[in-house]
Amino acid sequence: MSQHGQSFMRGTLVLSAAAFINRILGFISGMYISRVLGAEGIGILMMAHPLVPLVITITELGLPVAISKLVAEANARGERAKVRRILHVSLAVTGVLSVTLTTLSLLGSEWIASILLSDQRAYYAMLAITPIAPIIAVSAVLKGYFRGMQRMSTIAASDVLEHTVQIACVLALVHLLLPYGIAYAAAGAMAASVVSEAISLSFLLISYKLKGEVKLPGETWSSHLRHGRRTLGELLQIGLPTTGQGVAHSLYSAFQPLLITSSLALAGIGTEMATMQFGLLAGYVFPLLFMPSFITHSLSTALIPAIGEAAANRNSLLIHERMSQAVKLGLLIGAPATIILYEWATPLTSLIYNAPEAGVLLAILAPIFFLHYLDAPLHAILLGLGQANAMLWNYVVATVTRAVSIFVLGSHLGITGVAYGIGIGIAVQTLLNFLSISGSIGFYWSVRPLLKVGICTMLMGIGGDEAYRYLLASHSLPPAWSVAVSITCALLLYLLALLITGMLPGKKRRWRFAIPW
Repeated sequence: MSQHGQSFMRGTLVLSAAAFINRILGFISGMYISRVLGAEGIGILMMAHPLVPLVITITELGLPVAISKLVAEANARGERAKVRRILHVSLAVTGVLSVTLTTLSLLGSEWIASILLSDQRAYYAMLAITPIAPIIAVSAVLKGYFRGMQRMSTIAASDVLEHTVQIACVLALVHLLLPYGIAYAAAGAMAASVVSEAISLSFLLISYKLKGEVKLPGETWSSHLRHGRRTLGELLQIGLPTTGQGVAHSLYSAFQPLLITSSLALAGIGTEMATMQFGLLAGYVFPLLFMPSFITHSLSTALIPAIGEAAANRNSLLIHERMSQAVKLGLLIGAPATIILYEWATPLTSLIYNAPEAGVLLAILAPIFFLHYLDAPLHAILLGLGQANAMLWNYVVATVTRAVSIFVLGSHLGITGVAYGIGIGIAVQTLLNFLSISGSIGFYWSVRPLLKVGICTMLMGIGGDEAYRYLLASHSLPPAWSVAVSITCALLLYLLALLITGMLPGKKRRWRFAIPW
């Protein structure tokens, strides 16, 4: 592996380690909340922030992604003054927009709740989470800067601090407010997120100040803003399509609870039951599905500036090297995750959430979610290549397809139809992103790794299933230990198979059969 590849993978490893810790902390917090509030309370939580993602998206203007790409390019050319100008212009724009839109959201909260909330008990939780928008927006700008400077350890430390503070605040506030009712307890859980994000932002600001970068004579905030029109144009050229996707995603997320509950109502399901079923899907199934994606998300975070820098230097070989590394890692992570979530769907939801009924939904979505683990690096590759417009339209088409599928299938099949509809949307988006990359620069991938991982995954699935059946039949271990031991055996078998087939990192191998897509 080249020095560039080692640096790129090192950043991915740092972010993945932090993300793994954060997922564990978040999972502990989620288990506590789910057991205390139940499916109905989780449904209220999921409905509580219909507008916040939209506010964050509009205030960010896609700048964090653009910042990481442009800062990486400017830093590679030694243009330190431009790096600071990019950051100052971004902070000014984001700060003004976020404060303005958050204020308007708070003033119009009752009207917003009357339109977007199918269950008005979520109003207090919505009110509690709204102030988080400017904090997240400014934090995202700073993280974009640190990504572009390849300071992944700073981002990792801030994320771990945020989740540590969040779990402490969640435990305290939910316990304190639960006697007043489930609506107030949900609001307390949302308020905990605001506090933890504020602590994380403070850490990022201190980290930037401690760097002590030397400024040029006459270099001030006002000078950067006066001469920042060109810089803002460069940022918006990348950021606006990203914002378009974010707006589409936020609008869809805002109306998704209403879309799902409406489709369930057409299937003859009442409001309280629909809220509970939505809670099963959004609060129980999705956290398990997204749990393994912390590695692919970390990979995507490091991939955008890495691809952008290679593209700026017109280094086609390096671009394809990093693409190959990214897709291979997504494949290695996604395959075993899919097997575990599918084979142990009901045991996992029973042991973690005491909700075996969620296992059916998890088993439906787990196979199709394998594509999501591959789509995350594909998405980052498009952004790194500057193909933000293609990424936007791919997402719009996939989202429309998902919404129509959810409504049609949900109104006929109930919550299982909703799950199938979500899966259709994931498949369409992954396919469109793949076609966009292959149409832009080509996509060269070997058949051999696909076959090897397929064989390793098949062996893992068969071995894990046999181990679980044997442990249950022998009654030698409690159910929880039977699940844990059988999953461990399956993973060890998978790793052993990867070692035998030479799929794990080691001596570099040449792949003879490459297929251009």
